[in-house]
Amino acid sequence: MDGARERLAEVVSSLERKDGPMDSRATSPGLGISKEANSDSGSVARNRPRTFPYFRYLPYDIEDEAQRQQNFQDILKHLYVAVEAGDFAPGALHWTREIKDWMGLKFDPTKEQRIRLVKLYYELALAPGLDIAVSERFSSMFMALTKRKHYLRPVIDLTLDWRPLFRELKIFVLPSEVGMLHTTTVKRSIRTLTKLCTFAQLYIDPEAIPAMLEEILPHFSTSFAEGAFVVGGLLNLLFPTAPPPPGRDELLPQHYLPAMFHLWSLMNRSRVFDTAFLDLLSRLARDSLVSAHIPFSECGIYTQEQTSLIFTAILRMLDIPVGQATSPYSASVDISAGLAIMLERDAKKHPIAHHIARWIVMSLSPSCLNSSTSTLDRLEGLIQAVETFFHPSNSGGWTKNLHQLVYYLADFFVMRWNREKSGEMELPDERKLNDPLKRRFVLCLREVVFMGIYSKSGTAMNFALSTLQSLAYLEPDLILPGALQRIYPSMQGLVEVHRTTSSLRALQVLSKIMVRTKGFRCHVTTMLGLALPGIDANDLEKTLYTLSYIQSVCYSVPLYDLTEGREDVSGSMLASQWISSEVERMELEGINVELDYRNRLEEEAEELILRSSTSTLAEFVSAFLGKVFTLLENLPDAARVRSGSPEENVVNTLPATFTPLLAALSPELYSMALNKVADFVGNHVIHQARDAMAFICSALCKVNPTKALRRLVPILISSIRTEIDENGAASTRNTGTDVLPRDRGLVWSVSMLSMCVVHVGDAVLEHKKELFNIANYMQQKCKGIPTVHVSNFVHHLLLNLTGTYTVDYALYEKDVYARGLSPSDWGMIPDTKSLNIAWHVPSRQEVEFAVELFRSQGEGAVQQLTALTDGTSHIKRDGTGKEWSDEVSRNLVLVRLLLSGVSVLFDAEAASKELGSTSNDAMDVEMGHTNGHAPEEQDLEASVVEAEENEKKPTYKYPAGYVLTETDPLYTELHRLREQAGELLHAVHDFLTHKQEDDIACFGPLYTAYRSWFIDVGIERSAHVLDRVTRLLFADIHPYKLSGLRKEYPRPLLLRRANLYHLQRLRHNSYPRSKTRLTATLLLDLAQSSVSSYTEVRRNAQSAGEAALKAIIGARPLVIPPLLEALEEGVKQNDFALIKGGMYSLIFGSLSKTVGRDWRFAPRVIKAYISASTADKPSVQKLCSTATLQIMDFGRPLKRMVILDKAIVQSIAPAEDVADKIKKEKAKVSKKRSNVEGKMAALSDDLVDLAKISHWKKASRTAAIVMTLGLRFESIASTKMIDLMVKGVIDTHPGLRGLYGGAMVALFALIDARACAQHKYENYITDKTFLPAKIKVETQREDPDWTGRYLASFAQPEAEYYVDHDHPGWLVWDKTMPAYRANPKEDVEYDDLERQTLDHIGTILDRQWFSVLFDYFKQEPRDAGSDRFRVTNAMLLHFAFELVHRESTAASLAEIQEEIARVFGDGTDKHQHRAAAEILGALLTSTHDKSIELRTRLWEYVFPIVQKVFADGLTPENSSYWVSFLHIVLQGKDPRRAWPLVQSLALFRLDMSSNAAFKESSKIQLLQQCVTDLGWHFQLEKPVIEDFLAHLDHPYKGVREAMGVTLALLYRTRYHESYKDVGTFIDSQRKASSIGSPPYQPTEEFSQTIHDIFERLEQWRHQRAPGQQTPSSYTSGGKTVLLWLDSALSSFECTELLQFFPNVFMGQLLHMMDVKEDQELQGLAYHVFRHLPNIPHRLGEDTELIASLIRIGTQSPLWHQRLRVLINMQVIFFRRLFLLPREQQHKLYDCVASMLEDSQLEVRLGASSTLSGMIRCSPVEMRTTMIEDLNKKFTKMLIDSPLPRKLKGNLSTPSTGTSTPTPEHSKLVLTRHAAVLGLGALVQAFPYSSPPPSWIPGVLTTLANKANNDPGMVGKSVKSILSDFKKTRQDTWLMDLKAFTQEQAEDLDGVLWRSYFV
Repeated sequence: MDGARERLAEVVSSLERKDGPMDSRATSPGLGISKEANSDSGSVARNRPRTFPYFRYLPYDIEDEAQRQQNFQDILKHLYVAVEAGDFAPGALHWTREIKDWMGLKFDPTKEQRIRLVKLYYELALAPGLDIAVSERFSSMFMALTKRKHYLRPVIDLTLDWRPLFRELKIFVLPSEVGMLHTTTVKRSIRTLTKLCTFAQLYIDPEAIPAMLEEILPHFSTSFAEGAFVVGGLLNLLFPTAPPPPGRDELLPQHYLPAMFHLWSLMNRSRVFDTAFLDLLSRLARDSLVSAHIPFSECGIYTQEQTSLIFTAILRMLDIPVGQATSPYSASVDISAGLAIMLERDAKKHPIAHHIARWIVMSLSPSCLNSSTSTLDRLEGLIQAVETFFHPSNSGGWTKNLHQLVYYLADFFVMRWNREKSGEMELPDERKLNDPLKRRFVLCLREVVFMGIYSKSGTAMNFALSTLQSLAYLEPDLILPGALQRIYPSMQGLVEVHRTTSSLRALQVLSKIMVRTKGFRCHVTTMLGLALPGIDANDLEKTLYTLSYIQSVCYSVPLYDLTEGREDVSGSMLASQWISSEVERMELEGINVELDYRNRLEEEAEELILRSSTSTLAEFVSAFLGKVFTLLENLPDAARVRSGSPEENVVNTLPATFTPLLAALSPELYSMALNKVADFVGNHVIHQARDAMAFICSALCKVNPTKALRRLVPILISSIRTEIDENGAASTRNTGTDVLPRDRGLVWSVSMLSMCVVHVGDAVLEHKKELFNIANYMQQKCKGIPTVHVSNFVHHLLLNLTGTYTVDYALYEKDVYARGLSPSDWGMIPDTKSLNIAWHVPSRQEVEFAVELFRSQGEGAVQQLTALTDGTSHIKRDGTGKEWSDEVSRNLVLVRLLLSGVSVLFDAEAASKELGSTSNDAMDVEMGHTNGHAPEEQDLEASVVEAEENEKKPTYKYPAGYVLTETDPLYTELHRLREQAGELLHAVHDFLTHKQEDDIACFGPLYTAYRSWFIDVGIERSAHVLDRVTRLLFADIHPYKLSGLRKEYPRPLLLRRANLYHLQRLRHNSYPRSKTRLTATLLLDLAQSSVSSYTEVRRNAQSAGEAALKAIIGARPLVIPPLLEALEEGVKQNDFALIKGGMYSLIFGSLSKTVGRDWRFAPRVIKAYISASTADKPSVQKLCSTATLQIMDFGRPLKRMVILDKAIVQSIAPAEDVADKIKKEKAKVSKKRSNVEGKMAALSDDLVDLAKISHWKKASRTAAIVMTLGLRFESIASTKMIDLMVKGVIDTHPGLRGLYGGAMVALFALIDARACAQHKYENYITDKTFLPAKIKVETQREDPDWTGRYLASFAQPEAEYYVDHDHPGWLVWDKTMPAYRANPKEDVEYDDLERQTLDHIGTILDRQWFSVLFDYFKQEPRDAGSDRFRVTNAMLLHFAFELVHRESTAASLAEIQEEIARVFGDGTDKHQHRAAAEILGALLTSTHDKSIELRTRLWEYVFPIVQKVFADGLTPENSSYWVSFLHIVLQGKDPRRAWPLVQSLALFRLDMSSNAAFKESSKIQLLQQCVTDLGWHFQLEKPVIEDFLAHLDHPYKGVREAMGVTLALLYRTRYHESYKDVGTFIDSQRKASSIGSPPYQPTEEFSQTIHDIFERLEQWRHQRAPGQQTPSSYTSGGKTVLLWLDSALSSFECTELLQFFPNVFMGQLLHMMDVKEDQELQGLAYHVFRHLPNIPHRLGEDTELIASLIRIGTQSPLWHQRLRVLINMQVIFFRRLFLLPREQQHKLYDCVASMLEDSQLEVRLGASSTLSGMIRCSPVEMRTTMIEDLNKKFTKMLIDSPLPRKLKGNLSTPSTGTSTPTPEHSKLVLTRHAAVLGLGALVQAFPYSSPPPSWIPGVLTTLANKANNDPGMVGKSVKSILSDFKKTRQDTWLMDLKAFTQEQAEDLDGVLWRSYFV
């Protein structure tokens, strides 16, 4: 024994040695690449030892490391065989799960093994040809292996290749690159791929950066904006951020960052881009932090300019509303992201706040402290700018983001702090966080967090509380005083209720920090006392938080009176005086109170105060129990169980609070508590509080079992006997589910007793006899509902006797108690490595007692049930009373609880043998091949499948403390009893189903008993023990988790973790067992009842069956046949119960996978399903429609080939030779596949025949299944099936037409894909396509004129090759670009099979077929939603016409042309147009890769028709069809392919004489569609633009709108960068500046055009007579230009117009807003005007704009204009907070301040609110100086211009009733108003800060004294300022009043608040 222990200790210590540098985890940076790291051995399991030594703490001997490794090697061997043999599901999946389980037991593979596994699963997850579901499982395994970063260091240990991921992503986002459309095979899920990227990205080698940029950047293009979004998304997902090796300067971040910033600036106003880049940059900051050779400054690895830009983006992302500004993002930009939407990370899992916080915290270092432009300074600026948005009264869409941001900031900071301290994150010393930095960081967030904890939004409050905890952890002295200052008043009930709840929650998160902090811990006992009133039956939410708070204190504080036996302190006098003085001090000093206990409080004094404070604990405990008893007496009746009601939450929280509380009590206090509880239990019966009270008793007994049981058991047992003997409790049965009042006392006592004897260990043996007797006594006497509680008591007693569990709840180790507790033990953190755990391990005596109890109770139940069923019992089955059912149910419940009570003693080995036989020979013949070798003579097909289901795979068991041995008589006895119980259950089932099948009440307990019999072996699985314990533990651990700390939990929680690990081992051992004759019988019983005619019976049997199938090997093939027969029978008889039972069991349970794989059954199930789908019952119909997809999955083709990298698979090959094994497996797999495919083909034929003759509903189900069954790469499809599909396309039923149409497109796509893959499956699954027309063209990128020549060629119709892709050359040129031959000579090569298939289809496509189909196209659609151009129709015809062109169809082109003419008819009806557009579109697209002759012929036919329509036939009803037609013909194609169309559209000129506005505008729309589709390849723009510019003042609105948008579009698509290669691009950006060169610089010509247009507008403005009501050139031209500007400014190229803002646009826009006669013009101008401040400028680009705003604001003669520029001033000031130089900010301030004196009232009021907004968001130091200056200035203005006194003497002069103010007087009033508004603006800038800043009382007093009595607007303004001040401070008024001196308060009295008597 001891030898084993020592060996174990050695193994453990070897595990715990620190090997190699430490690694980090989750979101902390990886390690710097250190050289010595490579020397560390690959055989080490982890770089960081486990925090918790799981193996050492178990109470039994366990396996050694060698054994674990041996098993692991074995699993790997099996995995290797499965992968090599191609047995992925179930083979490789099973072994993957085994590896997961093995690692779940905290076993670690060596580093070497882990690396191989990661590579293997990366390969498997992305292997072409694998089934999707299977590859998803492999992906999740890959993620599990790389989840924690401390196992493998990026780049040093492991690098992964990014190309396989890129290849898969390309299929989704760059489909044109891949070539073919895959309509038949579903590719894997994009979500999984993006998740894989998240995990793999870390391990991508930074050396791959140049190659990756070369590959991805050429796809960037804004001409087709999706390209830009795709590149942004791909870079974010794949770009490696690990630090490059030293000396590689071209891989350093600053080498490529300028280029990144340039890309970012190419996509302005896009939220998607902002998110992606912030994510990428913040990850880069994280990973570069640790690397010493990456330069690092006060802005982290970024430059000042980059940092300013990122902060500006952060401000944009937070969605803060400013004045009247519109959003800084434009929806029209992000809507063009297209497919790139798929590359976005899930915003819920990766919130934007997380990226921002990561970027900020990972850029901090001590160098931030000395610079005024560091990241830290900017963070402070950011928080100050948005501070008011944190206030509870100011909530909105931004609330969650802001609080989340602060939460993540604190969380990341704490994580970095802890990891740097523990040495887990290694980084250069000068970058490590230090104390001054920490202090500033906490101060920066402190204010907003204190606001957040009172937030109205629950989410925000949770974030704020977690942040509060993190900040208090960092700087207790800065956070706790403020917290206490707020908490004391609210706990004393001085403020609103909601503040009390917030305070309780704050106390809970702060408790563990308070307990450990000097001085503050003296407040803890007082706080406990103050919290007690929170336990209140009228406010259960508050009760919950109070209990949680008490719980958190009890986990850290021993409730011992520390004054005992001390002379120097007695009683609580000292503490209470000290607390009173502290509270008083807090009240006086207010919110900024400083409690510097660290320096001001003597150690000894503090300790005395603390000791003194503990003397009140006895009162506390007594009061607490009193409160809880009162609460329980007043609890309302719980409505029903598990309803999530508050009552239930309270009942569940009580035990969580009581366990730590009772464990923390000193022995004296414990005795007091025990007596109180015992008295309460003995003297009360409170039925609704039964469970809660039982939990409390349980907690008492767990903490001190011996003492508690001695006190409680006698009371309870005597009270039970009294109830039964004297009150006649439970003497008769009762109906309903409520407990009768007569029985409540009994149930109360039994419940208490049963909770007292569970998990308390061997203390129950003292009371063995009494417990045994009372159990039997109650079983004899009781009836009705109480019997369930009695059985439960027995169950609990058995669990207690047989289980292995911890029985230790103490806060400290024994030796601590022995030496006596002292104040230093408060909040002590236990050492996880040296715990001594008290376990309960069942002793022999206990096991004997358990078996005896089991036998006596069990045999009683067996006898009674036997008597009841064979009629010998005195209770007769007479069909009237329910007594018989009651007795049966009661005994079944007892059997179940007995079985699960001793489940730990059942051994799976014994349970899977027949009794009395040692070998398996007694098994039935039918099960002869359980061991996996089928007898040879059986038919092969069965053997293949059977073996798979019945195979007993090796299992790996690990010791889990099993107490019996096989030879033990108790062992035999137990298993005999279990067997007996099984036989009994079968007998009862038989009896009930034959004699009593309507007795539903008995079936429920019967099948739950079945379920326990099957699954409760080795562990009580039916109670979900493991899940429950895990959930409860995690809920309790949660408050103690802090980022970067490991398991710093209180001792009781660590012990529970050890207990949980023991349960995990038990759970691991409960493998599926082999079946025996008895299990087979019972399984068939369940199958029989799963199709019972009673719903309840079915449901119970099905759920028991599901559980049983998982527990028994080979159960599935056993139960499928009877279920299947029942289903077929049900369909025949039309018996709905059978149908539903059969379908639920076979299709909706876990059997469906087996059925789908096992093709002995699948065809029958599918046929039965199809027949059932016609059943005339809605519930059956609903079932059928839900099942369709699952049934279709049955028919998925089995995978024929999976392509893997041999070397990677070889890396896990075992040492022994397994070639034979692989060969055998391979043969088995391929035999099974060919077998199944044969069956599929046969079934497919049957179904085709069925579909032809069935009703449409049945046919549609059948057709859907045939599609997946019938299409195969190797055989394409059978002729029968092709007939069905092609003829089905012209079926009379519209639903079927759609289905068959889709199928036909899939068929054609499959044929094409097969041909393009050169008929090889391997090419098909690896997406290698061979298109004869596709070529690679060398680009002449060295030639400077190349881009010009390339673009010019698009303006000529002739071409040697076509460039269909938009991206080549837009941003950079690649060496080659993909293109297509203009006149391909050969078409795609078809082989014989493909040709036959196509020819067969062709024979059906005769003229009649096309004629019918065209007629259907022309029908009016069934609902308005589908009245659009249907691309599916065009696709179908596209393929059909390809056949026509090959001349293999029965119909000729000429015939089809006649049909088209017939369908189009006269073109008067819109449906004719829709059909024609679809047909002609398909005709044109079907010739793309055909020869020039054929194309010319077709265009000559189509073009005249289209031209005629475009010229005269367009109407508002049909124009959308023709726009779609254009789109389908032009999209992603070279313009020269459709030259006639493009040219005719480009020749469009406005016809000013025409009055057909619609005709003109619809032609422009067609042109617009054409330009949108062709992008920068459209080169015929010059004449169009000239024509538009000449007619800007077009009289018709529709034409103007179309013109404006098209002009913007034309100019947008002119822009391209065309660098000669990626290297040049990166270099030129780096040379330009750290943020790259500014894009979209306007050309000379463009600038000239803009100036000309605005000069023309100015002339037109002068020509228009003021007040003219009719439209003029000015109003019409203005609107066109505004529409153009609006479209350009809300797009990404908006910065092109920057330089025209100040001098060209602004003045004109303001003039347009003054045209009152034309409201449309005004509205548009205002709209465009508000765009201006949202356009991103770079540093210094806004000087002129601000100058011009200031000029207009101060000098414009029109007050409207002065008012309107104010709007933009405020927005620019806020949006560009981090980019405006100080002097610009001062200029804006001066301008706004001077506008307060404007002569127009509206302007003054506007200036006032703008000024307060600007002050509010300014950085602090600037804010302070501005306030001082402005305060002085305005106060002086007010005092220097007093109102003249009214003369007393002029009373005699008669009043005329009019007093015209003199000019001097008006000027005086104006000055006074300006001063009042200025002071008001200062006050209103701080609406929420409480208490108000120190200068505010002075300002208010000045206003009240000097200007309150002014007449008119001045006095009114003063009053509104004063009343607003009070209104926003209702909540904190009492505190805010303290900021005023006595005199100030008196001055304001009566002004600010009316006296009651006035």
